[in-house]
Amino acid sequence: MHLRKSVSLVGGFVFLQAALASPALATDTSFAASTVNALGVDLLASVAKPNENALLSPYSIQSALAMTYAGAASETKAEMAKVLHYPADEAALHRSFANFRRELEEIHERTVKLVNKSSHENGPGEPITLMIANRLYGQSGYAFRPTFLSLVKDNYGAPFQPVDFIHASENARSEINGWVSERTHNRINDLIPSGGVDEKTRLALVNAIYFKAAWAEEFPENSTRAEPFFFDGTKVEKVQTMRLQSSHLGYTRGEGFKAITIRYVGGDVQLLVLLPDKKDGLAALEAKLTPLLLAKCAKSAPTELIFYLPKFKMEPPSIPLGSVLQSLGLQKAFNQPRGSADFDRMAPRKPDDYLALSEVFHKAFLALDEQGTEATAATSIITLAAFGVAHVAPRPKPIEVRVDHPFLFAIQHRTSGACLFLGRVVDPR
Repeated sequence: MHLRKSVSLVGGFVFLQAALASPALATDTSFAASTVNALGVDLLASVAKPNENALLSPYSIQSALAMTYAGAASETKAEMAKVLHYPADEAALHRSFANFRRELEEIHERTVKLVNKSSHENGPGEPITLMIANRLYGQSGYAFRPTFLSLVKDNYGAPFQPVDFIHASENARSEINGWVSERTHNRINDLIPSGGVDEKTRLALVNAIYFKAAWAEEFPENSTRAEPFFFDGTKVEKVQTMRLQSSHLGYTRGEGFKAITIRYVGGDVQLLVLLPDKKDGLAALEAKLTPLLLAKCAKSAPTELIFYLPKFKMEPPSIPLGSVLQSLGLQKAFNQPRGSADFDRMAPRKPDDYLALSEVFHKAFLALDEQGTEATAATSIITLAAFGVAHVAPRPKPIEVRVDHPFLFAIQHRTSGACLFLGRVVDPR
């Protein structure tokens, strides 16, 4: 049997989930939140070596895969649902992603109103920028099912753009990468590397997410100092470290770790820092990371803290996730064994002409300083066309927390706990 490649590009940063509610609720986002965090935990250990920085957008990756899932059939569909932590009710899953996307997009509008309302009171000067974009790039003339194209457009806001992979695959790659670069303010370039698509490509499902936000309380720049950071439990180097004293930081003590949350303007999104008690305790903390733990830490109670946090910037290269997803059990979708991929709900499956995943590319960027955070990501899936005062008590002494050794972090949607971005910092330099 002659197998022909087809590309399906999906990405999002979004670089993102919650307790399960009734799938009948029109505003429910729990399915999206839970699947985002579950896959993020699955992937974190695999995107970089344990002694390296890591950054990914679980929301972006899962958004792309959910669009792909809309076209899966039979055993391929069942396998994807199991590995990707999808609920039995597929329609509820897609509605949940649609509701979550709209909820994230509304954050910008709410912070615009907040900025306009508080501008005369020395309030925030800039709203949150949170942009999510999806698009399908498909081979012109290929028999994609209208029901599939309508589903991803209605639920993921992904219009269909015809391109010519067969005769001009490099032009198509350039067009897709240009679209991603534009939507991520030129932070994500060359998402699909050279050779990532060719004349056998048939479809690219693309997701991009861009996030830029100021802290609700900024770190004073004159408080930033070079402070010690323990890289491996013993090795010490000085890194630029910010300092903030506030009664509005979230704080939770866990077994062997501390969880600190810092809100961005508007309070809908926050940075979560998970700091192991032991300077060499990162691996043990990462081993106990679960979607439930992420969701619980999102609700950390406001506490008076003196908080020290290193500035850091991360820009890892494009990551191919195909082999990682296969190791998690996504076999048939990648046509393993040969001939087993079934995306008949995406395009009619024929013995000598059918779609299968070939590769999933993901790329992210994050910069964090005294003013706030800028982060963005994108994911691409390559397919094969195989063939809160009563009595005023004495104010307690602030708790001092120094993030001076390797830690985990996430940028979360506070209500649901969904992780738009997730990563580890081993070296903040």
